[in-house]
Amino acid sequence: MDEPVYMLNALWFKKDGGREKYLEYAAAFAPILKEIGGKVAKNFTPVETVIGEAGWDPDVFFVVMYPNMEAVEAMASGPDYENIKHLRDEALEKSLLIRCKPMEWM
Repeated sequence: MDEPVYMLNALWFKKDGGREKYLEYAAAFAPILKEIGGKVAKNFTPVETVIGEAGWDPDVFFVVMYPNMEAVEAMASGPDYENIKHLRDEALEKSLLIRCKPMEWM
């Protein structure tokens, strides 16, 4: 199936230099993402819990849009990504990547 893939990324940076290391990773990842036709929709940081239990507290979260799952798999197994993925690992204490799909309901 050749449909777009939307990946929610929630990231918790390591305390000592994680944010800076992730920015290094992001700069190296940007041309790879562009080459496969993907893009970051927008970056967010949680401010406060208004309704519900507090506790979901990533440092940043965003959605990355990929043209299809084949592009995601090719990117993740490609040599260019292999060369930079250590930067992501060095930057993050914890992460969640959740595949999502658009939903029209409002």
